[in-house]
Amino acid sequence: METDRLIAGSTDAAYGSPGTVERGGPPGSVGPSDPVTGAPWGDDDELYIQQAVVFIEDAIQYRSINHRVDARSLRLYRWYYSRICQWGLNLTIAVVLLLAFIERPSSMSISSDPRLRSPTWEPPCGFTETIEVVCIIIFCLDLTAKSYLIGWEEFKKTKWLIGYMVVLSVTIVDWVLSVSMDCDERLRVRRLLRPFFLLQNSSLMKKTLKCIKRTLPEIASVLLLLAVHLCLFTMIGMLLFAKTKDVQKNSEWRSYFTNMPTSLTSLLVLLTTANNPDVMIPAYSLNRAYCIFFVIFSVIGTYCLMNLLTAIIYNQFRGYLLMSVQTSIIRRRLGIRAAFQVLTRQAAQDTAEVQVGVDMVQEVMNRVQMENYYRTAICMEVQQHGEVGYMDRDQFKKIFDELDKDRVQEHPPLPQYESPLLQKIQKVFSHYYLTVLGNVVALAHVLAVCTVLVLNSEKATVDRDNHIIEIINLCFILYYLVEMCGKIFAFGWRGYLSYRNNIFDGFCTVLLLVLLITIFITYKSPLSQSERLFHSLLSLWEMIRLVNMLIVFRFLRIIPNIKLMALVASTLLDLVKNLRAFAGILVVVYYVFAMVGIWLFEGTIKPQLGSGMENITSNISMACGTYEQLGYWPKNFDDFAAAIVLLYDVMVINNWQVFLDVYTRYTTEWSKIYFVCWWITSSVMWVNLFVALILENFIYKWDRSHSCSVTEVENISYETSVQLIFKAQIQEPTEEELVCHLHKHPHLDLQW
Repeated sequence: METDRLIAGSTDAAYGSPGTVERGGPPGSVGPSDPVTGAPWGDDDELYIQQAVVFIEDAIQYRSINHRVDARSLRLYRWYYSRICQWGLNLTIAVVLLLAFIERPSSMSISSDPRLRSPTWEPPCGFTETIEVVCIIIFCLDLTAKSYLIGWEEFKKTKWLIGYMVVLSVTIVDWVLSVSMDCDERLRVRRLLRPFFLLQNSSLMKKTLKCIKRTLPEIASVLLLLAVHLCLFTMIGMLLFAKTKDVQKNSEWRSYFTNMPTSLTSLLVLLTTANNPDVMIPAYSLNRAYCIFFVIFSVIGTYCLMNLLTAIIYNQFRGYLLMSVQTSIIRRRLGIRAAFQVLTRQAAQDTAEVQVGVDMVQEVMNRVQMENYYRTAICMEVQQHGEVGYMDRDQFKKIFDELDKDRVQEHPPLPQYESPLLQKIQKVFSHYYLTVLGNVVALAHVLAVCTVLVLNSEKATVDRDNHIIEIINLCFILYYLVEMCGKIFAFGWRGYLSYRNNIFDGFCTVLLLVLLITIFITYKSPLSQSERLFHSLLSLWEMIRLVNMLIVFRFLRIIPNIKLMALVASTLLDLVKNLRAFAGILVVVYYVFAMVGIWLFEGTIKPQLGSGMENITSNISMACGTYEQLGYWPKNFDDFAAAIVLLYDVMVINNWQVFLDVYTRYTTEWSKIYFVCWWITSSVMWVNLFVALILENFIYKWDRSHSCSVTEVENISYETSVQLIFKAQIQEPTEEELVCHLHKHPHLDLQW
């Protein structure tokens, strides 16, 4: 998977002087000779090697190779993509985004409830502006470095860099205006533009955004059909539930179908099932036949059109994501092909017969910054050609096929013992049945803890007799300690720590053991009556009861032993890594909508009565189900943190009609457009995209491990990436396509 973690490069060694790329070493140069041509390695050879190193690093990270390739630029390039530089840039982006929490309106208060909120800390003018200007300077340096490395011609073709320059220009102008107005302006345009810095720094995020953009036409067609369905049933509902002379029969009209905007809102909320069955109760109470209208609307809209929208998003986005992955694969193949071309050095009459020395490939691999797992695999492939001393183009390409394979994490071999007795003990503690026994013991511990908790549930803390639970914990801790020591003996330290469930078990056991020893030292005996004197504080026994929560979670160790559960768990772990681009885009969307919400609705909702606790008790006089009666006062747009929480509540769509209603009453009917746009963006689009990636990831994992047994699933973990998910559908680029791309390289003058 393409990641935003960029590789560290070495800047200590000299890589030669700047110059154009030419074939062959300088006359009279001395040094190691090439086993293929017999020519000595010179300064140009060092430059070629460094170019190959950078091209291979570009291939590993799916980066474009269209950058400067002279020695000085290569040093700058590797320094720019070093870990420390990229971590610094990512930290700068995080800082400039987090400024929203302390800028006016500040989120530095314990509560967001306007009735209980104390005066918030407001930073003095110039505090956040100083931090922001430092970040802006770093962004300007970042733009300068990127522009220089790719050259002016490439810069003019890159829309993201042009946008980067425009955003920085607007940000600087807005910052100057803010400082000149003593930080008193309410509308800060630059705050709305800050998420752009996050987007432009992530290649995968930009590709994902492009995929979403291309999926929008298909999504719009279904949304249009959904709008027609909504409008049609709105008109039918207004006809069915029109106002009559009989006041008792107007409850449905009065509550949900008073006018067109109210009717549309009621059915839109019903589409999300947030107000079901409340919306039909007044009419259903009068005549049970009215339920047919609401049932037909929900079946067509909620269960047909909404699920059809999910299917279309999944199908279309999957296709465009495949196209994006195809582009990434072309970048990888192009980087490897360019590395081979610069390593051959001599003008080739027939490119099929060009060869590169194994020693030179080894030198390149020694300099390439990559994970040791892949380095070892590639070097083993290179060593197979050691006797011949050279590789042709196809062989060179084949050794890098290791980058496209599943990364398999295997556990270290068991330690060897000469004593027969130690071998028998090792066999016992490494046997699968010991794991089963451990699961049974963990279940028994959980049941024992639950039983004691149920028996003591109605007793006050000071009246509880903790002796039983203390003795139970003591017995189980001793077993956990024996099990942990036995497994460490059987598997060795490295083998024991290679299992994630062992790490969790060991953490729980060590923590419980430390607390147990501390209790014995402090109280002399676990049955000490002096423990009651410490109930007013956080006593050690209370700490043990907190650790009992870990004991309950410890029972999750059964997951690796059940194939389907292990598959689901591994899928979730892979999603954490593969969803960074989706999570980044969601952060951007949340940030933008939160800022717009603050601009539109900050301070609009204010308690009608006095401040303090009297507001809390006055909720009973409010209309049932309203914002005021439900006590939703902390959910508002008065600061950035509160806005984020409110947007999350609307995305979940449970009771989101409450927010539609209150902001309509306190502002205008047009406020509904904001919330509907957020619902479409977050709940309809992003959640469905999330489901699409989950399906792809799970299907791949299922097919990959379908032939594995439970033991194999436990012993081997496959690290999945987006590229691996679509590996079967990816079309490899041809040699002609790669050569054509190399000919178009703006800074590499290759001779063919």
